[in-house]
Amino acid sequence: QVQLVESGGGSVQTGGSLRLSCAASGYTYSTYCMGWFRQAPGKEREGVARISKAGAISYASYADSVKGRFTISKDNEKNTLYLQMNRLKPEDAGMYYCAAGGSDGYCNNGWLSFNYWGQGTQVTVSS
Repeated sequence: QVQLVESGGGSVQTGGSLRLSCAASGYTYSTYCMGWFRQAPGKEREGVARISKAGAISYASYADSVKGRFTISKDNEKNTLYLQMNRLKPEDAGMYYCAAGGSDGYCNNGWLSFNYWGQGTQVTVSS
């Protein structure tokens, strides 16, 4: 059974940084592509960053709103996914979810590739 557990959320001021972690278990870590989504109150969940196999390497994709500020990475030995968030803005606030999906490590269907979700970790950014 796939389990995804997020941590690292918190409250920061505008311009601050946070690092989110997602501990994955219950499956072979390289089986799925991994990603981060977020949902602000009253808004739909949106994809923030995903990381997919691209041949022998990994390929990261980002939402336009976070490019240059957020970095997704994963530690295959620790079965852990990370999201480094820098220069945070109030509009980055929300519940952040770790997700897994796709096939054989590829996000075959882009942001729609994800089938498994964590419980989320809250990020608050004050101005």
